[in-house]
Amino acid sequence: MPDRAKILMVDDREENLIALEAILSSLDLVPVRAKSGEEALKALLGTEFALILLDVRMPGMDGFETAAHIKRRERTRNIPIIFLTVADSAPDYAFRGYAAGAVDYLTKPFDPWVLRAKVAVFVELYNMTQRLTEQAVLLRERLAAELPNGNGDQPPVLPELSRRLTAAENELTRVREVARKTGESSLTGPLADLTQRLAHLRAGFDALS
Repeated sequence: MPDRAKILMVDDREENLIALEAILSSLDLVPVRAKSGEEALKALLGTEFALILLDVRMPGMDGFETAAHIKRRERTRNIPIIFLTVADSAPDYAFRGYAAGAVDYLTKPFDPWVLRAKVAVFVELYNMTQRLTEQAVLLRERLAAELPNGNGDQPPVLPELSRRLTAAENELTRVREVARKTGESSLTGPLADLTQRLAHLRAGFDALS
């Protein structure tokens, strides 16, 4: 059973972190708090996160600088970042957010339903990526163990893997539909990558069956 997806919430104000936890409490995820950019970077050293909710205005290392450090690290550069900031921020904040590598940018006060829906889609995408990676490993391990049977018979693992791949393809279709309904254009790249990876797995499987 894979671990529940973890979300890193970065904000210097305790009440904002409490509010974020309350908004996301209905989702199947583990919220992790960080009260500064430095704390966020330390948390990222040993934990894998599905998404980062990052406040822009923080004393010391602000959100833009924190995001720059995250994107420079090989291990963390692909973690999606959603910037959060107050409505009266400088006009160029949104541009700077996207330039820093954010996939989205929300101003406070934001609609809790909107934030929850966006986080839910990213968590679903993360979980699917994890399952797909596990299935690819399983495919390699099982085939390595069962293919050299010398009699030309189909390895017994193939029907099981076929069912798993079909389930992953159906789930990808469902996530695409959710992204379309929520208008999440920021998922276009990750979904395209998942589609390509799944297509490669299917091609490899079809060549063996």
